[in-house]
Amino acid sequence: MTNNSHRLRNFHRSIALVLILGSTAALAQTKQEHVHHSGQSVMPFDLSKTTHIFRMTDAGGVERVVVKDATAKDQVALIQRHLQHEAVAFQRGDYSDPASLHGADMPGLKDLQAGAAQIKVSYSALPAGAEITFETTDLHLLTAIHRWFGAQLSEHGADAMSE
Repeated sequence: MTNNSHRLRNFHRSIALVLILGSTAALAQTKQEHVHHSGQSVMPFDLSKTTHIFRMTDAGGVERVVVKDATAKDQVALIQRHLQHEAVAFQRGDYSDPASLHGADMPGLKDLQAGAAQIKVSYSALPAGAEITFETTDLHLLTAIHRWFGAQLSEHGADAMSE
């Protein structure tokens, strides 16, 4: 093989690598954009006016949604109604809302659905929003909760934070 052939082959490999890496970054960005823009199909509140906060605990975790502006009382009511509905659904093993937004293959989701009877899910209203607490003594389900929280943090992007 000639020197020019080696250069051309290496050039093509470099181009392929750039395309692969670029498309991977674009997919990650696209997933966050999808969740941000499609969130209203599942969540009645405005994602740009709220923040999802995920706190992993030794027993499970706490998902909190709060308004960015304390005067947005309409958003607070929407958050509270939605999270109360979700807590009831999650306790039954119904994770269809997150699955419809994030995808049925979301990390931890199938385990949470299957093990719902071993997870205590509770709802609490907060002055600026609401929260859902997940608790389990099952190590496999604890890991599933943490994986699910991690996926949501990633996919909500700038609309979420960990605590």
